Amino acid sequence: MALDLGALALKYTGLAVSDHDSIVAINIFIALLCGCIVFGHLLEGNRWVNESTTALVLGLITGGVILICTKGVNSRILIFSEDIFFIYLLPPIIFNAGFQVKKKQFFRNFATIILFGAAGTLISFVIITFGAMGLFSKLDVGPLELGDYLAIGAIFSATDSVCTLQVLNQDEAPLLYSLVFGEGVVNDATSVVLFNAIQNIDINHFDVFVLLQFIGKFLYLFFTSTVLGVAAGLLSAYIIKKLCFARHSTDREVAIMILMAYLSYMLSMLLDLSGILTVFFCGIVMSHYTWHNVTESSRVTTKHTFATLSFIAEIFLFLYVGMDALDIDKWKLASSSPKKPIALSAVILGLVMVGRAAFVFPLSFLSNLSKKESHPKISFNQQVIIWWAGLMRGAVSIALAYNKFTTSGHTAVRVNAVMITSTIIVVLFSTMVFGLLTKPLINLLIPPRPGTAADISSQSFLDPLTASLLGSDFDVGQLTPQTNLQYLLTMPTRSVHRVWRKFDDKFMRPMFGGRGFVPFVPGSPIERSVHGPGLLGTVTEAEDRS
Repeated sequence: MALDLGALALKYTGLAVSDHDSIVAINIFIALLCGCIVFGHLLEGNRWVNESTTALVLGLITGGVILICTKGVNSRILIFSEDIFFIYLLPPIIFNAGFQVKKKQFFRNFATIILFGAAGTLISFVIITFGAMGLFSKLDVGPLELGDYLAIGAIFSATDSVCTLQVLNQDEAPLLYSLVFGEGVVNDATSVVLFNAIQNIDINHFDVFVLLQFIGKFLYLFFTSTVLGVAAGLLSAYIIKKLCFARHSTDREVAIMILMAYLSYMLSMLLDLSGILTVFFCGIVMSHYTWHNVTESSRVTTKHTFATLSFIAEIFLFLYVGMDALDIDKWKLASSSPKKPIALSAVILGLVMVGRAAFVFPLSFLSNLSKKESHPKISFNQQVIIWWAGLMRGAVSIALAYNKFTTSGHTAVRVNAVMITSTIIVVLFSTMVFGLLTKPLINLLIPPRPGTAADISSQSFLDPLTASLLGSDFDVGQLTPQTNLQYLLTMPTRSVHRVWRKFDDKFMRPMFGGRGFVPFVPGSPIERSVHGPGLLGTVTEAEDRS
């Protein structure tokens, strides 16, 4: 990534900087990343400020210093490129989300997560789009076409729940954590799929046929992207299981997992599919099969490698957003006064709040109808937190806005500059203000109770969404007295779960490995104690169904 970033180094006063200046700029940025990690660690104790907020603040400070040093010429070290975001930074974040996901909790609440992440995003998209069409004209934003309004709806439907997840306790609120986490991932994928579908349809001749074409394109991208991710994950599991890389080098196991995951993402982009969905489900499948086919040392290495790459990418994005916020050229082009971008940002934030409330509370009601009596329902306080968590906007919104309204990070059109500056204001305000208020809001609505974590942990260690990669299945409980509507909504889910468990044990695990498959490393005392002489690896049935 450093070579590409060096090639896209900042151009001061319109002149390309030398290779030496590019290296200096990259060194400064890496030093800032280290500073974000250090400050984030020092502020971890109170859990009010996380690395995301720290990176934004440090980016703003650095941008201000650069702006002063260059006498108002620029405030950035590197030029933002949506290509860098989508090719280098987004894949490790989304893949790690799928790889670390606790599948038992995720699929137990899968219907609710899909309701919030897919159907809810569509509802928010419609409200933001039509709200923008009705209100933007009163602010004299500039000439915007129907395609621009649809893109705005997709851009501001993309949530960023990082701040909320960093202050939520998995042990105290496993249901809430799983819903916020799962909805955030599916929401980002849905927003990007919407954005890409809008870019590929004929907006100028919009009619019923175009609407059906748009819906068909959306469903096609969703389905094919998911299938591609699952296929890539299964292929990696099959290759590692059959070839036994660990006989010669465990490094090859780690390398093939990383490269196969990245290949699935890039192949999805090449086929104009949703790379987010592809790499997310590739991560889920890899954690279910591939991860169990490698040696113990490779398991530890891959888990921490993916988490580290994701962490660095997130900090990089927030740091750059903070620096880019002070890019003086966009503000001068947008308006002689900052009042217009601020007013437009306030309208967008209002639409975001209304659009999110329009689906969180009604869909929560529908979700509660499908809950069995033994399963916790989404309380009103939890619904408020879910609503609040989705108000924050982040790097996905920034990247989509740059993709739509700029060329290589720059624009000479006033209306485009207004949209970019407004997006930056929305991201900064929502992350800084909503993010800082998240912790007191959670303490107010769901006060921590002494001994809660201990009580929950004594019941089950498998409730947290990302606690461990080992427990991937979930039990299908006994039927409990339900209303006819509850029975109708829950019966298909239980049936699918039961059929999948049987199919997975009988066909999938014998072919692709997974839990129960023990890789062999010659010469290892541990492996010799597990395997008999000359045994290369076995597939056994998993006795533990927890």
